[in-house]
Amino acid sequence: MRPEGSGWGGGVEGTYAARRGSPPPWTPDFVRVWAGSAISTIGTRTLGVVYPLLALAVTGSPAAAGWTGFALTLPILILYVPGGILVDRIPPRSIVLFAESVRGLTVASVCVALVFFHHVWLPHVILAAFVEGAMWVLYMLAEMSLLPSLVERTGLRYALARTESASHLASLAGKPLGGYLFGLGYLMPFAVNAVLFGMSFLLFLGMRTGPSRLPARPPWQRDLLAGFRALKHQPFLRASVALIAITNLMVNAMIMIFVAGSSGLTSLTVGLVLASAGVGGAVGAALTPYLRRPMRSILFVHMWIWVAALSTAALGAMLEIRAVFFAMALFITGFGGAVSNVCIRAIEVECIPPKTLARVVGVSRLTSHGAICLAAPLGGFLVTWFGVAGGSFVLLLAMLGVAVPATRMRVLRAYLVPASPGSAA
Repeated sequence: MRPEGSGWGGGVEGTYAARRGSPPPWTPDFVRVWAGSAISTIGTRTLGVVYPLLALAVTGSPAAAGWTGFALTLPILILYVPGGILVDRIPPRSIVLFAESVRGLTVASVCVALVFFHHVWLPHVILAAFVEGAMWVLYMLAEMSLLPSLVERTGLRYALARTESASHLASLAGKPLGGYLFGLGYLMPFAVNAVLFGMSFLLFLGMRTGPSRLPARPPWQRDLLAGFRALKHQPFLRASVALIAITNLMVNAMIMIFVAGSSGLTSLTVGLVLASAGVGGAVGAALTPYLRRPMRSILFVHMWIWVAALSTAALGAMLEIRAVFFAMALFITGFGGAVSNVCIRAIEVECIPPKTLARVVGVSRLTSHGAICLAAPLGGFLVTWFGVAGGSFVLLLAMLGVAVPATRMRVLRAYLVPASPGSAA
């Protein structure tokens, strides 16, 4: 995939003038990746709502909906590391084309069942949800590996910020779109997604950069731990994995606490509060290329952004003004998370050799996203034991228990929130 003669770009893209701080051009291939990412994210977020709703509709069992939601997230725990090995061995564009074609065929199979049998069986829904989650993992790893070959190094942060912003906006639109389409009929969301995945497939199929034969790789067994070994020698990235896992757990537990205590709110209000995270993410991603000063200490800033957000949520819970304050807290975490994501992804690309990038990304995403799986039960237990206000304060105290020692103790600060590498920052 990567053109010869350049570490970051070549061909048409290689003509981009490497001016420090200037954004990359909207080259045809970058536009295709950007648009494909937005379309795929809309499809994923839509199906994340639709599959559990379909399981509930055909069985009437909340447990069935829960198992379907679990099937969507299970690939995060089991496929990120082997998926990274696969992406490092096969051209990323080929992985993307495979993932989008399988996703399209999967939703088409649900359409066929609904059209010809007027019914879909629960095992079919659960299997389709698992396939969707698995293909999304492969797609994300392949896109991360593909993007650096399309832009010059000096424009990488702009490119990452644009794809991050598109992802947040697509996520913001996808969930309500899924609910709306499902309300029009069981068939509608799957037919729409078949079209979306077809569009994404055609976008990547039309890229000028064709697949190339990658160098011979060592045995799979030797590759399995390569991502862990690479992170061991990258203090900043190793620390970012630990800190993002902690903050992901905190914010998703906070969301669960809000949802559990939202009985007096309308569904529209709950939806708007949860959507504020996507708004914050889109704003943060758009502004990231222009935020120079905090980049050097991005992990330290990220940590205290979460303290501010959890403080806002705890204050709102105490004052019984939950909707407004939780919306503010989620906007803050969305903004801070987007800024951190862009910076960390840029450093991953700069500090990790291309031949092992997907494996390292797979390990880091496994740890940081895997923590989300624990958030729902944690939030539920906190509400049960302490109530909404008490649970919110417990989360705040836990985050302060990380932030204060990491600020006051030099050794802990160097380990948990080290400065980012100078050239990448």
